[in-house]
Amino acid sequence: MLDQETNELLTRVGSGTPMGELLRCYWQPIVLSEELPAGAPPKPVRIMGEDLVLFRDDQGRPGLLGIHCSHRGADLSYGRVEDGGLRCIYHGWLYDIRGRCLDQPGEPDGGRNRDAIRHPAYPCREYGDFIFAYMGRGEPPLLPAFENLMGPSSHRFIRKYYQECNFLQANEGNIDPIHLSFLHGQFDEEYWASRDRHLPISGTEATSMTMYKQDRVPTIETEVTDFGVRIYTTRRAGEGKIYVRVSNFVLPSLCAVPGPMGPDGFNMNWHVPIDDEHHWKYMITFRRGRPLDREEHKKSFEADLASGFQLQRTLGNRYGQDREEMTTRTFSGMGPSFVAHDAFATESQGPIEDRAREHPGTSDQAILAERKLLLKAIRDIQDGREPPLVFRDPALNYFPGLIVLSEVLPSSTNVKEYVRELTEGRRKKAVGDA
Repeated sequence: MLDQETNELLTRVGSGTPMGELLRCYWQPIVLSEELPAGAPPKPVRIMGEDLVLFRDDQGRPGLLGIHCSHRGADLSYGRVEDGGLRCIYHGWLYDIRGRCLDQPGEPDGGRNRDAIRHPAYPCREYGDFIFAYMGRGEPPLLPAFENLMGPSSHRFIRKYYQECNFLQANEGNIDPIHLSFLHGQFDEEYWASRDRHLPISGTEATSMTMYKQDRVPTIETEVTDFGVRIYTTRRAGEGKIYVRVSNFVLPSLCAVPGPMGPDGFNMNWHVPIDDEHHWKYMITFRRGRPLDREEHKKSFEADLASGFQLQRTLGNRYGQDREEMTTRTFSGMGPSFVAHDAFATESQGPIEDRAREHPGTSDQAILAERKLLLKAIRDIQDGREPPLVFRDPALNYFPGLIVLSEVLPSSTNVKEYVRELTEGRRKKAVGDA
């Protein structure tokens, strides 16, 4: 359990807070590219407690500005996109994507002192079907060269969900291997696998769901890596076999876990705070070897949603829990979608979980390791050092150790050595391709 002071340290995200400063050291996705097409009106957004406006200038470049005009505070999301920037409709002040005031048309000579105005502005980049923003101090680092963001759009499917809880508890749900055997339990595996196109595990014809139910007390080990925490979960899989699942916490607020693509890809969840008590969950399904069936994934995604990227199953309707379904189809009675299950688990903890009331078990070691790593990264910043994964040298910006596994292997396998060999193979390939 954590004392209240440490819990506050890890969960408050506003400008100037320790966690807020850590999150601002990294590029963060703020919208899907498709949410801001060419010619779209300016879009009000709230990120890490800051009210901002996102727009494309007349060259199509994304810009992120403070939402209130530096003149008299009017809302710039109502503004006009023209003349190289965003123009306030109150008095016509014009700002470019860097926050420079280009024009004050109601002032003599278009504003003789307009160059002194520096409106709040954050750098934006379009990358991997997202618009990212860097909200930290100084020069932005490199965008992370994650495999699933660098390839063509046809190999990934991205969706987002509005979550009514602090970002940290949602990300901690990602790195909790035990809940897979309970919360996500499906009695009707055939229906579950067909709905989300889950492929069999490498080394068997069974799905991961079979393994989760077969051994509910797996062996869990963790190790700190250069990107975060690697989690080894090993379950019995019959005579002479083990089911190995390797998942990862990635700094500052991501996970990389097995997904429906089997060994040919993985899922990544990226949790971006709106404020202390709400966040966006971005979910990226990636397939390495060939394009995804994006239309099928879109159908499953839209089946879960109401409007505004909000789930149909919410706290207000008790996540649609059906007690009859609990006896015949699912453990939770909340349908087949893992996203709805996870929303229940993390939102029902409260807007910000009171971790002083927790009683962590031996199965929670990944979560404890994640918290230690985040606290260390916060101390790094406070001591004037940059935290891990803030890359400025392109030669260092790659992730051969970000291994995601879901495989049945011989029980004699040294799993950590197996992962080290995979990592070394990727490292050599990266050097050879460079």
